[in-house]
Amino acid sequence: MSQPSSQRIVPHLWFDGAAEEAATLYASLFPNASVGTVSRYGKEGFEQHGQPEGTAMIVEFMLDDCPFVFLNGGPRFKPTPAVSYFVAFEKEEDVDRAWQALLEGGEVAMPLDAYDWSPKYGWVVDRFGVSWQLSLGETEKLGGRRVASALLFVREQAGKAEEALNHYVATFPNSSVTGIFHHDGSGPEPKGNVLHAQFTLDGAGFMAMDSSMDAHQFTFSEANSFIVFCDTQEEIDHYWAALSHKPEAEQCGWAADRWGVSWQIIPRELPQLMQKPGVVDAFMGMKKLDLAELKRVAQEGAGR
Repeated sequence: MSQPSSQRIVPHLWFDGAAEEAATLYASLFPNASVGTVSRYGKEGFEQHGQPEGTAMIVEFMLDDCPFVFLNGGPRFKPTPAVSYFVAFEKEEDVDRAWQALLEGGEVAMPLDAYDWSPKYGWVVDRFGVSWQLSLGETEKLGGRRVASALLFVREQAGKAEEALNHYVATFPNSSVTGIFHHDGSGPEPKGNVLHAQFTLDGAGFMAMDSSMDAHQFTFSEANSFIVFCDTQEEIDHYWAALSHKPEAEQCGWAADRWGVSWQIIPRELPQLMQKPGVVDAFMGMKKLDLAELKRVAQEGAGR
């Protein structure tokens, strides 16, 4: 894996063998989208990952100015609509084309139609289980961006969207809430729950919503996580302290916060370190990553 951009926070999607196929499909559907570097599994670490040597491990994908990382990690985790990806289109024909292709083998979460907030909008879960919100226009609500990661707080987390987004904004530098709308209590949602919120985390676009609907029998999944690239051990320690609240979810720099959202807190130079003998095994044995230890193992491996 080579870091796809200078962006600190990068959406990470877990696939069961379909990462390349998915990235190729998305690149053909979204304007300004492309597939980047593909890294493949080697012999080292087979006991942990169980993937045949030479199969695709990590696929980098760029959608407009938003980098993604796709991992072929096996069947362990499945994505849910608790995390979706909002994409704004400039042309109606592009919305229609993407919708039809994503719907093939998938399912409709909200029909593609005109709504109060958009002349054309739809929510679709594609054949890989990835959720997309497609909209015509809307870039002004995203601060000029075309892509945002959307968090849906449901079940026991319903009503906690504002608490979560305020915590995230306080945790990351160069972050802010750009808009927030609440339910007024006249509908099925409790007054004060977040109808829709837009915020940025160190330059990355995010959205958040609350929903108390009984139909939402899902919650956040490790299949949708967010990489946090760190330059120092101090940064790793800071983000780990702020975002790790479930010890049972901690492994290889992965952590889940108090609302169940998954994060990967890793050094920016990890992709290069992982090329050195012994580093994969050292990495697989860690919870919070120890940058100095990874560098030590890498140096020893380089000297063999």
